[in-house]
Amino acid sequence: MTFKTSSESLPRSAGVSRRGFVGGLSAGLVGVAASEVARAETLADVPDRAPGADLSAHSERSRFAKLDRIPEATPGKRNVDPGDAINSKTPHQKLVGNITPTDLHYERSHSGVPDIDPAQHRLLVHGMVQKPLVFSLDDLKRMPSVTRIVFIECTGNGWENWKKADPDLTVQNTHGLVSTNEWTGVPLKFLVDLVAKDKGSTWMLAEGGDGAGVDRSIPLTEEIVNEAFVAYGQNGEPLRPAHGFPMRLVMPGFEGNLNIKWLRRLKFGNAPWMTRWETARYTQLLANGKARQFQLRMETNSVITQPSGMMQIQPGYNRISGLAWSGHGKIAKVEISTDGAQTWKQAQLAQPVLSKAQVRFQMDWVWDGKPTRIVSRSTDEQGNAQPDRQTFIAAMGTNALFHYNAQQTWSIDDAGRVRNVLA
Repeated sequence: MTFKTSSESLPRSAGVSRRGFVGGLSAGLVGVAASEVARAETLADVPDRAPGADLSAHSERSRFAKLDRIPEATPGKRNVDPGDAINSKTPHQKLVGNITPTDLHYERSHSGVPDIDPAQHRLLVHGMVQKPLVFSLDDLKRMPSVTRIVFIECTGNGWENWKKADPDLTVQNTHGLVSTNEWTGVPLKFLVDLVAKDKGSTWMLAEGGDGAGVDRSIPLTEEIVNEAFVAYGQNGEPLRPAHGFPMRLVMPGFEGNLNIKWLRRLKFGNAPWMTRWETARYTQLLANGKARQFQLRMETNSVITQPSGMMQIQPGYNRISGLAWSGHGKIAKVEISTDGAQTWKQAQLAQPVLSKAQVRFQMDWVWDGKPTRIVSRSTDEQGNAQPDRQTFIAAMGTNALFHYNAQQTWSIDDAGRVRNVLA
């Protein structure tokens, strides 16, 4: 990546030579930024060493690291009592890297989190099959497994900005319903072969063991059969209860509510079951008055997380960072505009760039202290580009609620205050 600017416009410390600075611009930017903040002259400025705490059964975060999700009821109803919440959002503005910590992965449930004894839990696989079978958790663990890093995204992610832009929102508010974890489990294709699914079966009903009885009809496309799996592991450990313990369905690239938690049944058939979750709930009212059903794939998306809503920045060097993802495959590129979408520069992608997983992007930026707007846009390997808001609303209207993937714009005023706006 080439960052076009003048070295004369950047702050310099006495310890950085002009030749060394110009010779490595990106490294120089970081070095200069660091030297302006920290100038320890002697070891007297470094805290003394001291004995540490005893070893424990599991590690806790530092008491100085404050990382929390926020409960939400409906768009505009934030920080509610947990008993009234329907989801809990990931604090992307405080995270680094591509992987979401397990305990900060977003939550969404319709009737709370069930307390399931794995020794008693069973998975029934039946319907249009030759050999209906029932599996325990131990049965699944004895089968061939796959481990894959993928994102899961609630269809309501981004719903805060459908009709208006509350300026006092963080990126946790606007984009906190997507997270990326490493999942381990049994490939769906292996289970399909075990029960000898009939060739005429083109749909699968996945049902959860929660009180709401969430169930969804899933088309058995080649992509889904080859990529979906029944997971029992999450980031190297058993699934957390809120994320489906003891087993859940993982559907890479497809809407979050298809990734059925507390999975108890897979039924094969030749038509969708038209459950209330795909008739009354997860449908889209479009601009032309028609409703769209089975809008299953999550589209190409991105968001700047640093700097983002409710933050404060200073003139000079800043590092822009964010996350991009696509339900179609790998992210091919992310572009950033620091002048309100008038011009764009390509950002760097942090490796590895994986299919249907979030990837972190970043770019050097020297802010001149003048009001502006920053925005990102992503393109995946199949050429699917994240739309600007005007294009998105022209196609979807403002009556819909799900699958919002328009470009996210943050405004910055002359005091360095970062706020949520609609482009």
